[in-house]
Amino acid sequence: MDHFPTNWGRPRHDGFDAYGTYPIHQRPNNTPKDAFSAGIQRTQQPIVTGTSVLAIKYKDGIMMAADNLASYGSLARFKDIQRLQPVGAHTVIGAGGDMSDFQYIQRLLDALIIDEFTAQDEHNLGPAEIHNYLSQVMYSRRSKMNPLWNAILVGGVKDGKRFLSFVDLLGTTYSASTLATGYGAHIAQPLLRTAVEGKEDDLTEEDAIKILEQSMRVLYYRDARSIDKYQIAKVTAEGVTVSESKRLGTSWSFAEGIRGYGAQTQ
Repeated sequence: MDHFPTNWGRPRHDGFDAYGTYPIHQRPNNTPKDAFSAGIQRTQQPIVTGTSVLAIKYKDGIMMAADNLASYGSLARFKDIQRLQPVGAHTVIGAGGDMSDFQYIQRLLDALIIDEFTAQDEHNLGPAEIHNYLSQVMYSRRSKMNPLWNAILVGGVKDGKRFLSFVDLLGTTYSASTLATGYGAHIAQPLLRTAVEGKEDDLTEEDAIKILEQSMRVLYYRDARSIDKYQIAKVTAEGVTVSESKRLGTSWSFAEGIRGYGAQTQ
């Protein structure tokens, strides 16, 4: 039996306890409880997602590319999302996976950079430190069974040294002269390796842009979660630059020779 008159129904006023039987701010709630909503919940799968991010080393630094699409399932929902983010003066990150988790990571990094700036100790976080921080965050969240559903590339130049590395939702990390996330790890990575590996110290900025544009074009042809609008980020000793959105030049005339295209059956 409910012994609290304030819970018996009308007449009732939420801001006034006419009987003075129970502190209003501690009044019990005897309505049926939803055990699921009251429990601890975890993201079971990413919802609004970005696809591939590509990155390579070249003679003067690091170059990274990603399109501007965030997909809601198979729907091309948001077409102006920037997935390349400068972090401090020496680093850029590119993220695939869940965009809300990426926004959370951006807030974490903004707070980290502010804390470092306010310390006024003449030390600046470089790409290696940012990558180490992200690897710890990702592994910590994974260990709590509440991962951040992202695959992130971290690139930068500090003290004349180029840095390019990967971290994913499990806290897995590795470095290479060419990296890709998402579908690009299957389609674009072989192209990048052929064009870049062994030539990192010879490739000019124009060469690097051409390689990334060609790889992004191939991904647009083959990846159903990509669009032809993309950005390129460049990190050199002078700092970080993220380009305005560009459009890929494409040609679909080759489709006429594909069996099963349109009304063609032979």
